Amino acid sequence: MTRAERAALTGAGLAAFFGAWMLAVAAGWTSPQFLPSPREVGATFVQLLGEPFAGSTLPAHLASSLGRFALGFGLAAAVGVPLGLGMGWFRWLDDVVTPVFEPLRFVAPLAWVPFAALWFGTGIGGPILVIFSGAFPPCVINAHRGAALVERRLVEAAQTLGASGLRVIGHVLLPGALPSIVAGLRISAGLAWQSLVGAELIVVSSGVGYVLVQGQSNLAPAVVMSAMAAVGLVGVAIDVALRAAERRVRRRWSPA
Repeated sequence: MTRAERAALTGAGLAAFFGAWMLAVAAGWTSPQFLPSPREVGATFVQLLGEPFAGSTLPAHLASSLGRFALGFGLAAAVGVPLGLGMGWFRWLDDVVTPVFEPLRFVAPLAWVPFAALWFGTGIGGPILVIFSGAFPPCVINAHRGAALVERRLVEAAQTLGASGLRVIGHVLLPGALPSIVAGLRISAGLAWQSLVGAELIVVSSGVGYVLVQGQSNLAPAVVMSAMAAVGLVGVAIDVALRAAERRVRRRWSPA
């Protein structure tokens, strides 16, 4: 399939979606109080870019959300990737961490929201805890898997040449596991962004999730849908950037 054909199919999908939405509103199948028209949502979105709502403009709320996202996701990557590599290299570390890690990774990030609110109130620590809980497992799992896929002969060759354990990790395990690590970071970023929005519905006083809550409280569905659109657009932008990074890493580091 050519690029033009794929673009045409994408356009057809978008046209069908917005066409069905406009038809539902125009035909009166749903009340504008519950489902505003695309035109109303678009106008509200543009308005929120320049006029404050819930204390700030939409870009300012997004900046708050992205700051929390960067901290939570960065912390998850900084802890999870080295831990996963270490578990793939040191068997004793794998034996120690796995019994704790395996049950905890199945706990949904939103299950940590009550503790986030209890421990941190509306401070920045609450959202970071929730984001970390969503982003951390993919970092660990993919780093561990990537380390396990590194050819043992390469590790043995490095050891034969006198490389220390840390040098083997830095010069053999890390490059070999990098494609898997980057793939895990892409999954982790998606979960982190979703977890952030869930946390902001409850434990913050700014951010795009907070706009959703305030829009619902003020019976402003156009505001709610504008915030949802912002969440989706930023999420797509994050994923596109990480997909580009993943392709580049795979071209550079994956074996031929």
